[in-house]
Order: sequence, then C-alpha cells, then structure tokens
Amino acid sequence: MCGIAGIFGPNGDDASLAHTMASMLNHRGPDGIQSWSDTCNNGGIGLGHTRLSIVDVAGSTQPLYSDNGCVLVMNGEIYNHKRIRDEERGFAFRTQGDGESILAAYAARKDEVSWVQRLDGIWSFALWDSSRNVLILCRDRLGVKPLVKTQTSDGNLLFGSEVKSLRAYSQYHSAIDMNALVARIAFEYPLDETTLFENVYSVEPGTIESWVLSENGAKLQHRSRWVEPYMSTPQQSWNQDRNAPALLESLTRSVADRLMSDVPLGIVLSGGLDSAMVAAISHEASRRTGYPLPACWTVAESEDNPDWMAAEMVCQSLDLEHHQHILEDNAFDKSLPNLSWHGEDLDITVLFFQPLFSTMAKSVKVGLCGQGADELHAGYPRYRDLESHRNIVNSRLNACEHPFANRLQEGEICTSGWRGNHDPSVAFSNLKTALDYEMNHGQLTNFQLRLVDRHSMAHGLEVRVPFLGQSHVDSSTSIPMEWKLAVHTEKVALRAAADLTRLPKEIVYRPKLPAGRATSPTMIDNLLSELHGHALQYANDFPQLSGMFKGQPEISLGLRLFRSLHVTDGGIGRQGKGLMTLLEDVE
Repeated sequence: MCGIAGIFGPNGDDASLAHTMASMLNHRGPDGIQSWSDTCNNGGIGLGHTRLSIVDVAGSTQPLYSDNGCVLVMNGEIYNHKRIRDEERGFAFRTQGDGESILAAYAARKDEVSWVQRLDGIWSFALWDSSRNVLILCRDRLGVKPLVKTQTSDGNLLFGSEVKSLRAYSQYHSAIDMNALVARIAFEYPLDETTLFENVYSVEPGTIESWVLSENGAKLQHRSRWVEPYMSTPQQSWNQDRNAPALLESLTRSVADRLMSDVPLGIVLSGGLDSAMVAAISHEASRRTGYPLPACWTVAESEDNPDWMAAEMVCQSLDLEHHQHILEDNAFDKSLPNLSWHGEDLDITVLFFQPLFSTMAKSVKVGLCGQGADELHAGYPRYRDLESHRNIVNSRLNACEHPFANRLQEGEICTSGWRGNHDPSVAFSNLKTALDYEMNHGQLTNFQLRLVDRHSMAHGLEVRVPFLGQSHVDSSTSIPMEWKLAVHTEKVALRAAADLTRLPKEIVYRPKLPAGRATSPTMIDNLLSELHGHALQYANDFPQLSGMFKGQPEISLGLRLFRSLHVTDGGIGRQGKGLMTLLEDVE
C-alpha cells in the first residue's frame, strides 16, 4: 500500500517534478520515495511513488519495470498474484511482490480490458507502455483505492492518490467546485467522480483509461469499464439453513485473502457487528492460510462506553489479543486539523479515526475493518425511512439558492465528473434503488472508503476491507431485500451468518450505532457546543448555501476548515497551524 503520483504532458519529462509530487504523499509511504521520468513525442511522462512495505518488503521498490518497456506505479494489493505468476511463467519476474502481476497480465493481454479482469484485489495504478506511447490509469471495481486527476491549461495531465500531490505543479491552483459542494452538503457525500476541488476528478471505479500525447498535450484516447457497475439482483427467497453458511464462507474467504502480509497485521474493532464478524472469522482464516492470528485495536472516550465494552466482550469470547486506548481529553482539538488535511473533505465527527490509526500504526502496518457491510446489507438507519431521507435531501436542495441545486433535482447530469440521475425522489424511491445508488454514486467510495483510506494512510497504516471482497459482494447481491432490512432488524441475513460463529448473541443482535458518535459522543457534543457560535457565523461565508447548514453545524465548521487548509495560501504549508488559527485565517 502506497501513494502514487505523476504528470503526463509537455512538462512530463521534468525528473524532479514527479518526485516532488510523491513527496507530498510521504505519509502514505514512509518507507521510501522513488521517481522516474522519460521523454516521448510532444513531451514526457513522470511517475512518483511512496512506499509502505508490506509484501516482499526488501525487493519490490517501485516503479516496477518489465522487459517489454512498461513502467508501473501502483497503490493496493493483488491477492491472486501467485496464481498469475504460475500462469505467466514466461514473464521475467524481478521481484516476489504482488505488483508485478499487473505487468505480467498486461504483457499477456488479448484486448484492452480482459487482462484487468484477471486481477483480484484493490488497486489504483498508472502504467506507461513505451512501445505504444500510452499511459494507462486504472482503478479497482468498487473504488477502494483512490486516484484523482486534473488537466492543466498548459496541456499536462496530473494524477495522484490524493489531491494535495497536484499542488507540487505551479500551474495547478486549488479552488472549490461549487457544484460538487452543493451535492456534498445535500447528500452528505460527494457524488460520482467529483471532488470538492474544481476540475479535479476521480478515475471512475471499475474503469480503465488510455491517455496519449497530442500537439495540445495529454488527451484521453479511450475509457472503458472493465467490470459492470454494482447492481443487486435479489432472489425471490433466501434459505437461512443453506444460504447463511454460504454467506459466512464468502466472508471467510475474503478475510483469508486479506491476511496476505509480510509485516504485522491487526483488526480495527469497534464492537459493532461488522468488525466483530471479521474478528470472529480470523481464527479460521489464519488456520487456512498459515498467517498469524491478528490482534484487535479499540479506542473510545471512556471504559464505560458501549463500544468499548462490546469490543471487550468480543475479544474475551474469541480469545483474541486486545489493545485498548482511551482518548485524551484534548484529542479532538489536536486531531481536527489533521482530519481535514488528510481527509480532503468536510468531516469533523469521525475524529476517533486519527487517534485510532495512530495507535495501531505503532504496532502494525496492516489492519482489517468492517467497512462496506452497511452498504451491502442495508445497515444505515436512513434505510428504514427512505421517505424521510428523501425529504431531508430535497429540503437542503430547496434551501439552496445556487442554480445547481435545481439541476440535481431535475434528473440526468452528463458533464465532466457526473453520471446518472441524482433526483432524490428517484435515487431513494425504494430500498433496492437506494442501496444500488449509494454503492455506485458516492456513499461507499467517496465517504466510507475515503475515510478509511485517508486517515489510516495518514499514519502509514494500510486498512483492508474484507466485506468488499468479490466473493462476499457476489453472495450479498442476491439476498432478498426483506433479508437485508426487516421491520425491527437491519442486516438480517448477515446476522444469521454471524450467529454461526462464536460471537455472543449480544453482539450478533446489537443494534447499529453511528461510528463517530458511538465511540466518542461526549467529546463530539462538547466540541460542537464550544464552536456553535463560530458555526453560525461561518454558515454565512457562502450566502447561496447558508440555508443548507440548518441542523448541520458540523458541516459549516468542516467547510471553513477545508477552505483554510486546502484553498488559502494555495493549500500549501497550512497543516501545522492550530485549530482556531485555521478557522479564523481564511481567504
């Protein structure tokens, strides 16, 4: 797991630029920074990489090279890399790592897409093919690993794991995308491939892009999906006796795959059902693979916190090593600037992520978490009352005086970074539609996965998501809606699978609680109370949007902090300042 960055265009052969871009991401890869550049027609290509050494620790420094003139930088893990090695014995492998399996699959390609379909894992990568003068950008099927890009006025394509890497190029200027911001405030996550930064877009999950150089600079030659978007296909019935064991087995295989590591690995344990299931499966996954049994990590604001006590119960019942950490009284004041800096978004109520991952990173380099289960299995409270949720989103859009709010309610948007129908009345018309919408249009990739990736990698910690392993995703798509959400219980089928493990009944049937507020409710409430007056004041920073902040003081504060860290002074050199200085010193 690492950070990647690069430039393709008239200035791509600047050897120092790719290195500087990568250095902006050194938190993602504290084990070393490397770069490479070369000239080509009408310009050049530069690739940078910061490494977090996990597989083949000594031997897989990137960029990776092949005998047929390809150069690769990648962020992620290819879990079936050994199988690809066995299948491509004619390829001249130079390392024992998983990244070279991408080069081997590409070398054996029969077309532009099928070679990517051979990969099982999570990734974003940039591959330069010198024989074709083509740059390939690609992202995994659900967008677990990030990859953002922008095109500058002088013809260069800039790309990287995080937006901050783009600021190394003097012609890039950080600004807010107002359309994306309207959607972010209304829906609570950025939509599609938009970011909160103007003209900066994510590579769409499950796609592959080919770029070439023209006389005017970098040009997108071809974009295609290598896998279809997620679509649930619920069966008419679901047999608990037959299907619950199969569902559990699908998750067990995913956990087993994600134990792949040459360095210590642990489990992020909140005490909720999802992370508890990962812990419960770890014994069997360890037995199958021979990898060590992971220990668990929990943080909370006090020892009588419900999450804390539930996590203790899980580890005691499963006989797992448990590391626990009580948050310091001033943890949030210290963590909030870091949360905004690394998150590149408006979040301030998930502050426990920073101290949690900081604590884990002192002992392990890899973690497993329960992210993705709520999207697959209808775990969020809003799914119980979609009418109310539709009304909330529509009320925010109705309170907005920016013209893009109307466009979101009118249906299809087909401009850069946008795809599909975002009318809340359509997106949240029924449970199936809502689940498919949130899997494909931002809740999963732009909120949950972004949170885990950015805040774990901020501390040089890779966190993997077993629930999004393809075996479990495939098993989950066919579950009938009534087995995802019943009258009194969410995640019904998943709980039936959990009931087959050694987890206590109190954990299997524990209600869903919001992660941030469940872990540190008092600290969050105190923070919002202390800054309430500031939140009211900052809501007037954007008069067209001020009505949208009603009931969302944390968003008003988050936006002010975002502007201070990522836009003021070009978004460079701000992260060392204190919270109140950042809130008051804003362009």
